[in-house]
Amino acid sequence: MRKTLLRAACMAALTFMLSGCGIIDYFYLPPPEDTAQELYESGNDAMREKDYVAAAQAYTRLKDNYPFSPYTIEAELSLADAYFLDEEYPAAAEAYKEFETLHPRHQAIPYVLYQVGMARLKSFISVDRPVNNVQEAYQYFQRLRESYPGTEYAAKAEEHMKECRRLLAERELFIADVYWRTGKYGAAWQRYSFVRDNFKDVPHAVEYATEKANVAYLRHREAQSENIREAREGSWKQWFKWL
Repeated sequence: MRKTLLRAACMAALTFMLSGCGIIDYFYLPPPEDTAQELYESGNDAMREKDYVAAAQAYTRLKDNYPFSPYTIEAELSLADAYFLDEEYPAAAEAYKEFETLHPRHQAIPYVLYQVGMARLKSFISVDRPVNNVQEAYQYFQRLRESYPGTEYAAKAEEHMKECRRLLAERELFIADVYWRTGKYGAAWQRYSFVRDNFKDVPHAVEYATEKANVAYLRHREAQSENIREAREGSWKQWFKWL
């Protein structure tokens, strides 16, 4: 009888200890991490709900925690898409570039090049700001057209290349107009001439630049003549002053 009670007490104590460990684990140990598949599905669910911030977080966790998972490549591309759809264009461009670097032979590369171009083009603000993003967009569209001709993305890139050229021409005209308004006709003439000679694929810019270049040149020569005349008169005045 005494042995039976002792055994029961031991079993009760062991049960309490095990249950206590379970309680400790529940409250103090970190919860198990989501699997790669769970993170991927969570990101996809967030994308469908247009919660792009949550989607990016899920894809980033998957990429960081499971770099060799079969879900990771798709997550890397989806991460770039999440940034793009959230209008985080600089982050999207960098994510697409990283994808191309890591997977240069992936079948989605034409799409990736197109998206880099679009992300850089959409980063454009106005002609009074630097247009490096537009120049880079044009370069990516050009790469796409040359490397993957005949694809649907190459065809789309053609139209955006025209848009890039228009914006670049308008940037040059903006600078030329600034020189014009400040009376720097020589610099204005050079800028207008540059547009006239290098943007023949942008007819409205060429027409405007040609007209302004002609007038700017005349005013530049007039200013030069005036400077020469003032210099000569100044030298004669110095002689009369000496006399």
